[in-house]
Amino acid sequence: MSSSRDTRILVLNSGSSSVKYQLLDMSDSSRLAVGLVERIGEETSRLKHTHVESDTTREWSGPIRDHEAALKAVAEELAKDGLGLDSPELAAIGHRVVHGGQTFTAPTVVDDAVLAEIERLIPVAPLHNPANLTGIRTAQTLRPDLPQVAVFDTAFHTTMPESAARYAIDTATADAHRVRRYGFHGTSHAYVSRATAKLLGKAPEDVNVIVLHLGNGASASAVRGGRCVDTSMGLTPLEGLVMGTRSGDLDPAVIFHLARVGGMSIDEIDTLLNKKSGLIGLCGDNDMREIRRRVDEGDEEAQLAFDIYIHRLKKYIGAYYAVLGRVDAVAFTAGVGENASPVREAAVAGLEELGLAVDSELNAVRSDRPRLISPEYARVAVAVIPTDEELEIATQTYALVGRNTHQ
Repeated sequence: MSSSRDTRILVLNSGSSSVKYQLLDMSDSSRLAVGLVERIGEETSRLKHTHVESDTTREWSGPIRDHEAALKAVAEELAKDGLGLDSPELAAIGHRVVHGGQTFTAPTVVDDAVLAEIERLIPVAPLHNPANLTGIRTAQTLRPDLPQVAVFDTAFHTTMPESAARYAIDTATADAHRVRRYGFHGTSHAYVSRATAKLLGKAPEDVNVIVLHLGNGASASAVRGGRCVDTSMGLTPLEGLVMGTRSGDLDPAVIFHLARVGGMSIDEIDTLLNKKSGLIGLCGDNDMREIRRRVDEGDEEAQLAFDIYIHRLKKYIGAYYAVLGRVDAVAFTAGVGENASPVREAAVAGLEELGLAVDSELNAVRSDRPRLISPEYARVAVAVIPTDEELEIATQTYALVGRNTHQ
């Protein structure tokens, strides 16, 4: 393990009631510690911390009242392993921020103006940006001398052309309210598209990739030569693919219909589409493992939910194939994409004319390594690429704050 000064990056992903964290040494991109604080603000908050080098895990349960208390608890756990926040080897803290709007197109060192802009974007990311802000402000109080770097989920998608980013609504209205397609999961899409190129033995600028980030939230992107040219999520993470609890694409008039005919309020419709739709709305489960178990037992409701999920996925593969013109690879990532072989097989089935195929034996292999699951004869590679958003955040953070010190 490197002992050179200031090569460590602490990555924080602050959710509304949780904080995920990783401490990495960027001299060799190794993990030193990983952990999670969840149920913040509840009586039974939980902290799980793993010191990677010694392969030891500590767990703790009890009340953690807020994010400040959570980060102090994280700092205490790190200190027990000799990795405290007061270490001179800590170069910066990198923060996941969900929405950067059009303003932030790259990782950014946080100052008062940056904080104000992230706050101004809360109306378009009400569930995420407030928690992200809390994490940054708390980290600032713990290490005010240390650079805090915001890495934005939307940044990778800011290369989309206006023809992909704009909705076909009145321009003045759209501009006044910042209504456009921003896209999300960008940190994952950036990492996976580059990792796919590496797996193919090519430079990112020479590869066209369709990335399918399939977790409880799900999104697709068309990446041409390392730059995003289209993505499935839009103004919010609601648009696009069928997700665990989100509807994805929907006729906008459904909202008017539910309000006028169903007597539902805007808040009720918001909750319906974001929390009670997608797979859970279709069959009562949002865990693909459980859905596949039910499918295997002949459950028709689960089968229909699976079929709707795959149908939407195929539509996006086809659409992004058309957008890119030439496709070198389709990459599956995130919890479902990495682990659910039936999803990968079904998504590609019938697309042989597009050069896509899956080898059933390769597809059945379980591994945490990047790998190809397409047969050698396939014109388009099909890959499984475990995503690593924390490493991507650390890499971008270190590139920003460390480039002057470590060439």
